[in-house]
Amino acid sequence: MRVRVNGEEREAQNGSTLKALLDGLNIRPESIAVEVNREIVPKRTWENAVLKDGDVIEIVRMTGGG
Repeated sequence: MRVRVNGEEREAQNGSTLKALLDGLNIRPESIAVEVNREIVPKRTWENAVLKDGDVIEIVRMTGGG
């Protein structure tokens, strides 16, 4: 199946979870927020959040400043 991650088309296996996708992209969960189809997905649900063909995923890294 195809999903879009931060504007880039990517292949993902059918039945993949959000956590599996992030692991496959070597993205560590600290200090990030993830949105699927314009809805923020809580970290506690990433392992059970099954992706679907055409999903649009945005990964945002929190950075401090001042």
